[in-house]
Amino acid sequence: MGNREDLLAGARRVIVERGVANATARDIAQAAGVSLAAIGYHFGSKDQLVTEALLDTLGTGIGDGMEAAILEAKDLPRLEAFAALWNRMPDVFAANRETLLASMENAVRMMRDPAALTRMQAAVEEGYRGVAEGLVAAYPDLSPEQALALAQLEFVLSQGLGILWLLSPEGRIPDGDTLASAVALLQDEAHSG
Repeated sequence: MGNREDLLAGARRVIVERGVANATARDIAQAAGVSLAAIGYHFGSKDQLVTEALLDTLGTGIGDGMEAAILEAKDLPRLEAFAALWNRMPDVFAANRETLLASMENAVRMMRDPAALTRMQAAVEEGYRGVAEGLVAAYPDLSPEQALALAQLEFVLSQGLGILWLLSPEGRIPDGDTLASAVALLQDEAHSG
């Protein structure tokens, strides 16, 4: 690994152990085994490094878990596959609890920083595209517009349910069957009107 990758790995370790607020640049550089100056050289600031480390970790942890759940259920009727995905996501959240928590900490900081907010907005668009790619892999008959619409719904649900899961990891969030029933109600209304 190079210094950049070492810094990302070091930042992930420190953030998970101490949280975003308690992660210092010195701690991250030490965990990465590089000089403190390497943070500025590769990322511009500790805050940018933390953001990139979290985006990468969430993409692989939550994003890959979500994609695996979509692919596992691809042979089910779509509404059942939707339910199966959201029934599985609490396990994905549990496996990524510390990263989710750190991401929430970092989100507040980013909302106060226009440059960081722009980066986060771009990351959301990347998230939509990533989920859409997973959906097309599972359902090649989807048009690009359909895949994007479903991806946006699933991305929004993952964000909202991830936060709710952090507040109530004992399982007091809507399950996939409940969410699928709600979507079916909307569909029934559209066809009866």
